[in-house]
Amino acid sequence: MDVAQVLHMNGGIGETSYANNSLLQRKAVSLTKPIRDEAIQCFYRETFPRSLAIAELGCSSGPNTFFVTCELIETVEKLCRDLNHRSPEYTIFLNDLPSNDFNNIFKSIESFKQKLRGVAGGFGPCYIAGVPGSFYGRIFPTNSLHFVHSSYGLQWMSQVPAGVENNKGNIYMTSTSPLNVWNAYYHQFQRDFSMFLKCRAQEVVEGGYMVLTLLGRRSNNDPSMNKSCLIWDIVAEALNHMVLEGIIREDQMDSFNIPLYTPSSSELELEVVKEGSFTANHLEVFETSWEDAYDEKRNDSKEYQITQFMRAVAEPLLVTHFGEAVMDDVFRHCQDILADRMSKGNLVHISLCISLTRTS
Repeated sequence: MDVAQVLHMNGGIGETSYANNSLLQRKAVSLTKPIRDEAIQCFYRETFPRSLAIAELGCSSGPNTFFVTCELIETVEKLCRDLNHRSPEYTIFLNDLPSNDFNNIFKSIESFKQKLRGVAGGFGPCYIAGVPGSFYGRIFPTNSLHFVHSSYGLQWMSQVPAGVENNKGNIYMTSTSPLNVWNAYYHQFQRDFSMFLKCRAQEVVEGGYMVLTLLGRRSNNDPSMNKSCLIWDIVAEALNHMVLEGIIREDQMDSFNIPLYTPSSSELELEVVKEGSFTANHLEVFETSWEDAYDEKRNDSKEYQITQFMRAVAEPLLVTHFGEAVMDDVFRHCQDILADRMSKGNLVHISLCISLTRTS
């Protein structure tokens, strides 16, 4: 699997697009606003920059793309008014993998600026650029960034770990996976996150900030994705049903693993300390309900809407391995499994949010 070419959310604005099925992510990101506000305010008060460069890593497409950027600029503009300072110039870098739907983003730039005028008033000049590429390598010039934000991108790894061929019946690291599979996933996470920090350390100015939110888990003792990745539990169960039904082959199922790892807070902090370029200011572990994906204004069921949220995220990876023809069957099974699990209790995601300062 060439992750850089196939990992993306469903593009466009159709029924199964990420643009129309990302309400859960929006609500989760809203919970981390106090952490972002504190970070951007600290940076501005410490430096009073005439030009402020903000990078959104893993920006995807749709209404969430500019959501955090708009809030950050609004926060800075309020601070400028309070301090009687002139607004800085803003440079916004939107990064994702090359397969991301950047065209949809570019079409929405003018509406973003109009919205910004409504909330921030007379803000400074704002320049926006799309930057395709993997954030597990260098993507910006040296010392060019002041503030980096990433939301639900860093649980995705640069590749499927090597040596997981015996992970039969699973599609990622679970409690039923052999120990070597868990070790392979953990070591790939260590390599990737360390590389991420090294690259950003060269791109972020000294004293600059990063606020990173990603799926996680509560405990090192539970190597499975636990509550945080039930989406993939459900997809795996659906695929196993389809093997039994003869819709997909068993060898197809057994050869499919996804490049995803949800760290614990201690695993995340350990890599920050080991790499050494950033200091952790704040780390929060929080839960979000799957039901946050449900929009009461829409005329379809809760189970259907949550399944569409799953499809917007999972379908591109599944299509590359199993083919487009079986996708309706996959998510029909997912909806049935989801309805059964929801009848037994609330489903939640575990997320981590960490604020970092570049120190060396």
